Amino acid sequence: MKPLSAFHTPKSVAVIGASNDPEKIGGRPIRYMREFGFTGAIYPVNPGRAEVQGLPAYPSVRDLPEVPDVVIVAVAGANAVEQVVICAEIGVSGCIVMASGFGETGDAEGLEAQERMLSAAPESGMRIVGPNSQGLANFANGAVLGFSTLFTEQPPLDGPVAIVSQSGAMCSVPYGMLREAGIGVRYAHGTGNDIDVSAAELALDIVADPDIQLLLLYLEDLKDPDSLALLAEAARKRDLPVIALKGGRSEAGQRAAASHTGALANEERVVDAFLKKHGIWRANSTRELVSATQLYLRARVPHGDRIAIVSNSGAVCVLTADAVDDYGLKLAEFAPATRGALGEVLPAFAAIDNPIDVTAALLTDSSLFGKVLPIVGADTAVHACIIGIPVAGRGYDVDRFADNIETFERDSGMPIVLVVPQSNIAEVFRERGLVVFADEATAVQALAQFLHHHQLMARSAGARHVPFTPQAIGKRMETVTLNEAQSLEVLQQIGIPVAQHVLVHDPSEAAAALAQLGGGRVVVKGCTSDTTHKSDLGLVRVGVDGPDEVAAVVREMFAIMEHHGLRNEGAIISQLVKGVHEGMLGGHVDPLFGPVVLLGAGGVYVEAMPDATVLIPPFTVDDALDALGQLRIAAVLDGVRGEAPVDVEAWAKAAVRLGDALVSDGSRIESLDINPLMLLERDGALQPTVQAVDGVVILREAPAGAK
Repeated sequence: MKPLSAFHTPKSVAVIGASNDPEKIGGRPIRYMREFGFTGAIYPVNPGRAEVQGLPAYPSVRDLPEVPDVVIVAVAGANAVEQVVICAEIGVSGCIVMASGFGETGDAEGLEAQERMLSAAPESGMRIVGPNSQGLANFANGAVLGFSTLFTEQPPLDGPVAIVSQSGAMCSVPYGMLREAGIGVRYAHGTGNDIDVSAAELALDIVADPDIQLLLLYLEDLKDPDSLALLAEAARKRDLPVIALKGGRSEAGQRAAASHTGALANEERVVDAFLKKHGIWRANSTRELVSATQLYLRARVPHGDRIAIVSNSGAVCVLTADAVDDYGLKLAEFAPATRGALGEVLPAFAAIDNPIDVTAALLTDSSLFGKVLPIVGADTAVHACIIGIPVAGRGYDVDRFADNIETFERDSGMPIVLVVPQSNIAEVFRERGLVVFADEATAVQALAQFLHHHQLMARSAGARHVPFTPQAIGKRMETVTLNEAQSLEVLQQIGIPVAQHVLVHDPSEAAAALAQLGGGRVVVKGCTSDTTHKSDLGLVRVGVDGPDEVAAVVREMFAIMEHHGLRNEGAIISQLVKGVHEGMLGGHVDPLFGPVVLLGAGGVYVEAMPDATVLIPPFTVDDALDALGQLRIAAVLDGVRGEAPVDVEAWAKAAVRLGDALVSDGSRIESLDINPLMLLERDGALQPTVQAVDGVVILREAPAGAK
């Protein structure tokens, strides 16, 4: 396939459906290329005109004096498909198809036309962006191959930010927000339906541009996760932050009927896990996509997330401290030397702890920021600083404040944000390039994103991606649900500890099984592959004691299975394991992302009150421990109110073993569900561990007679 660089640095561009009206879709790319400095050849294609916007026009792309690098297809319907076929035949490197009415409509006719368009490209190696594309724009060289009206409303300025969006509108909106804030944008791509070139592929080509310092993505689907993983890896190598906003939240892909894992590891959780694994920050709104841009472009890489707050208002100090807690940051604890130094420069009635209220004395002593900030910056416990100036103006030496804060930022090397609600005062700070917000919550949210994103990037530095082709397991594969005894055997093969158990096929075997388990109270369960919810049918009895009672319960299990028409595959007699807490562990093969692993609190309410997180294997024990630490149940795992601490590391190791098994060559596991996973007391004498007391495994297998 031909390289994507042609879309960014074309030497020649043809526009099929070129319009003499520079405000029409077929006219804007010509206008923009001429207006924004494109120096390559521009070839309007319009059989009805000899000239378009002062340029010679051609009746067909076949009539051009050369084969163009890129062709913009701005004609509709069947004509668009025909033109793409011709472009492939003559050897064009890339087509940008602006026409709509294809796969995005969801109707069979549109999908069929889209497939005809796509089938024209592979033999020649031509790449297709679109259809339904707003176009691509590179403002560094004027290759503005799109029709967005925002390029006239907010005139472009080349800069260090790139935007790649599957939606034209969600390319234009962040572009407009950034330009309104005075931030330059180099690339603004609205890719459309992505039938060939994906948004992630184009973004990967952009990552090679050394001038790009921030990459913003809008994704409506993630049908090309491998390219996104490659993009993330390339970005990490040059410490390039990537922020993604994902639309189209849905519950597609659940396997709730078969397992808790399928119900809880839904599409959104998997997307979150995938982005987190690869160091991509997920924004929740357009505002979050762009709000921290100035920090990414100006601030140096942070060393932690402990914050100092300095203001001339006690109320602002309180509100900012609340926001710091809301967004998961921490207030720095000043060293005694810091408090002592602050006490020497601040009025006696001022607070010398964090937050620092310099009080209204700032009105009469304009040097206070200049005195306080260097002291704060010298404290190694402080990683970033928020400065609130709610009221200033006449009587305040704002220029001196700005000088002092600019010097503090330069000398401390830490991220600094200001909260200045007065627009005219804020402009004084912005003119110096300082990062300014109008309110505390927005400022802290942006700072928290910046700090936590860099922590995420650092954690993902060693992320390893195992490529997965959607439906790689093959459409001819079927699934088979194992019974519990078979499932527990699979768990043991993976290396996950299971409760000691014996499978019996006749009540007369109960006494020997009980003796083999060492006696005592046991659990008796009917064993059948026809249902995964045995307790709902009365096929689980806990605390059965003595050989006679065990034999009686086995007979009862057999009777229940016969009553419900279930296959009788025996009864499991299992050691009664009492954990301090119950966890769960599961995995399945997502049809798009491949293997995923779920960890969470276990028990009968896992779906009603979910407390779970998803990881994309392969991952490390530290990754699993970090994920477990984010659960609500984490607060009690170390032991509270006299309870014993549990072996969390054993849980993490079991998760790693499961993840490794899922991504191993030849794995047949489609889904695996362990609930509960008993979390045992952490006690060296007892060999700290976890134990699976129940399991459901679904395997893939070829249908009978398949070759």
